[in-house]
Amino acid sequence: MKISVVTACFNSQATIGEAIATLKRQSWGNVEHVVIDGASKDDTVEVARKTLGPVDVLVSEPDKGIYDALNKGIVNSTGDIVGFLHSDDLYAHDEVLSRVAACFEDPEIGAVYGDLQYVKAANTTHVIRHWKSGSFSTDKLKYGWMPPHPTFFMRRELYEELGGFDLAYRIAGDYDALLRYLASDKVKVHYLPEVLVKMRLGGASNGSLKQIIRKSREDISAMMKNGVNPVLALPYKNLSKLPQFMMKGSQ
Repeated sequence: MKISVVTACFNSQATIGEAIATLKRQSWGNVEHVVIDGASKDDTVEVARKTLGPVDVLVSEPDKGIYDALNKGIVNSTGDIVGFLHSDDLYAHDEVLSRVAACFEDPEIGAVYGDLQYVKAANTTHVIRHWKSGSFSTDKLKYGWMPPHPTFFMRRELYEELGGFDLAYRIAGDYDALLRYLASDKVKVHYLPEVLVKMRLGGASNGSLKQIIRKSREDISAMMKNGVNPVLALPYKNLSKLPQFMMKGSQ
């Protein structure tokens, strides 16, 4: 079973080397890393080229944003399973992909997700938020629930059947896509109850008040598009984050 991991990046020279290193340390050997760079102006491409392996893919060209890059990554990947690791994220330990692959040994399983920790950008051992996803049910979608996208892996044929990311979104394209996938009766979902990814704070959806407001507007749009009532779901979605700060010491 081959796992393709897609990384979208732009001007990420400070962090992409570490992201690639955590992937290269994975005990699961059959891995393809697909790096889609948006024509960076810094040394991102040079750093990636030095650390990627011969079976990996590197594309550097202008794009229409992160979701365009992720779509390109899916198209350029060849694995049975597709996951995403952003250029400033890290795998939590060296067995992540092995444990994900073990879940997909069940041919009925279409998608796997786990838990995520938000960490301090300058010190990735300092946990700010602990996102414990919990088990899946379609009823949870009505209350704004979603798993952390960087921990989400899905079979290639399901991406081909259900489509990629909607470029109309700049920040909430992953939420829109997850609503579509998780609501489909074609996707049997499995929860892996452990931290799979560490995400540095300061990304596109959590970097500023302006971005948070835009994210909320896009969340409402995604909810309405996917038949979720935003009057109920948006407050629950935002309030559900509060316990994550109290659980920040969890591992």
